[in-house]
Amino acid sequence: MTLKHTLLCAAMAINFVACSQNDTHAEGLLPAIAAAEELAVLPGGHWLVLESRALVLVGRDGRERDRVAIRGEFLDTRSLGDATRVVVFDEDAHAPRVLRVTGDRIVADTAPPAPAFAVETQCLYRDAQGHDHLFLIGKDGGAEQWLLGDAPKLLRRLSLPPETVDCAVDDARATLYVSEAGFGVWAYDADGEGVPQRRIVAAIDPFGTLERGAGRLAVVAQGVAVADETENIYLLLGQSPPNRLAGVRGERLAVWGERLLVRGEQGWSVHGLPTPAQTLTDPPAPLPIVMARVQTESVGSFGDAADDPAIWLHPGDPAQSRVLGTNKKRGLYVYDLVGRQLQFLDAGRLNNVDVRQGVRLGGRTVDLAVATRRDDASLALFEINPDGMLIAAGHVATSLGDVYGTCLYHPPGGGLEAIVNDKDGRFQQWRILPDGKGWRGHLVREFRTQTQPEGCVVDDRNGRLFYGEERHGIWARAADADAIDEPQLVLAVGELLVADVEGLALYRGERASYLVASSQGNSSYLVIDALPPYRVRGAFRIGINITAGIDGTSDTDGLEVSAVDFGGSFREGMLVVQDGYKRLPDGAQNYKYVAWQDIKQALGLE
Repeated sequence: MTLKHTLLCAAMAINFVACSQNDTHAEGLLPAIAAAEELAVLPGGHWLVLESRALVLVGRDGRERDRVAIRGEFLDTRSLGDATRVVVFDEDAHAPRVLRVTGDRIVADTAPPAPAFAVETQCLYRDAQGHDHLFLIGKDGGAEQWLLGDAPKLLRRLSLPPETVDCAVDDARATLYVSEAGFGVWAYDADGEGVPQRRIVAAIDPFGTLERGAGRLAVVAQGVAVADETENIYLLLGQSPPNRLAGVRGERLAVWGERLLVRGEQGWSVHGLPTPAQTLTDPPAPLPIVMARVQTESVGSFGDAADDPAIWLHPGDPAQSRVLGTNKKRGLYVYDLVGRQLQFLDAGRLNNVDVRQGVRLGGRTVDLAVATRRDDASLALFEINPDGMLIAAGHVATSLGDVYGTCLYHPPGGGLEAIVNDKDGRFQQWRILPDGKGWRGHLVREFRTQTQPEGCVVDDRNGRLFYGEERHGIWARAADADAIDEPQLVLAVGELLVADVEGLALYRGERASYLVASSQGNSSYLVIDALPPYRVRGAFRIGINITAGIDGTSDTDGLEVSAVDFGGSFREGMLVVQDGYKRLPDGAQNYKYVAWQDIKQALGLE
């Protein structure tokens, strides 16, 4: 049976198995299909056929509906409801073309500009928010990831294998597959956020079973198909070893439902896909996604620099409040509520910071920010003026070797105490006391965790200290240094809380109080009742705000939250998080502001 009849069977919705019999060779093709260098099957039975000089839309009845003149390659598509987004690389213009198929027409859409490198391949990716991305990959491994839309935006630049031949993306698992000539197939995280990671999917001997390096790719059910450099076809399905498709050779691949289309010397042929012996695990259920309303200017150091924020409330006008953010390579930043940098204090390698206001010390009332300074294992103190400007006010020495996290406690009897930890698990609790024109510390308690801690926060109202042990979970104990109690495990690292446990903060609302935690291992944020039995209310991620030009967040270290009405978008308070990877475009790390009302709605909170 010819592919012509096979395609017509599909167009007429006739059962494929009954229609196809055993003949998979492409003889007597329809003229439009016969000239196809690349194919794409569209919802509703239409086909896109990329010829040497045109992109042709073929209808369900096998007749040509529309065409666009182009000398192109690397055809890829994603459904847009009643329409389909199409990308083709224009070889003459050396630029991607973005098109849209609507009904029986192919219309132009907005495309990214021509890249400043020789493009070897391109492919589409649709993320969990429904945004379409375009990967443009160069021969030397340089690549760009663009967000498509009315005004395409560069999300990030990335480095991929040299001699890249093709790419394809499994949207459900956010996995970018890249084939490397002379070697094999790699898998990358397709999302722009997070720590860049890769793994080998298939490789040549002695690293794997491919005879030669990898060529064209196609994502299929439970895996990916690859044509090697000798045009042998391998199915990389699930967790099974590569399986060669016996008797089938070809250079170009396409997917038609649960079948693979292969273009060989005799044209296109259709092949069923075997069930893998070991299937891929289902991707985890997607978490709700909220978007940042504001982002700060980037810190002045590249690499892992920004770490922990704190919020200072203006005494007369909450809209004039400030966000403090550490640069653990240089010092402390002060931002306003629209993210503008107002002040920078070159105070050394500051890691964590916390703020307490209206503290009565030495006969006067002060607002203090306290940060861990790793240069001399001390607590750096800053007084905050009524206008939100900070003044360095000295330091308190600790006896720790490598100060790390810190949080402040305002006891009911007055005064101020700082709880600080070391990477070796030791905690010290210091009472901050006036000393003439400066400050000194008095050690009131010590305890330790078995492994490395960092983030901590104190619930002054209920006298509870929460602290994270990065690889084990979140703990709670009395904040009072004289209390005799045992630590209580609030939540262990596991499916919900993924190591490392990082920033912790308290949202003290009128109706409920919540502990917010950074689950760094999966770039999510947990909301937990701040009172026993510490019920987990939900988790969420921070995604891309295309309208505002703000990227999502990942690999978050510190965070802070407030229930204060700051006005505008933050009437119910806001969450401030450190972003480990600044994208849209790439840049030094910064901090993102998320409206609490968006989190409340996403998780159904009180």
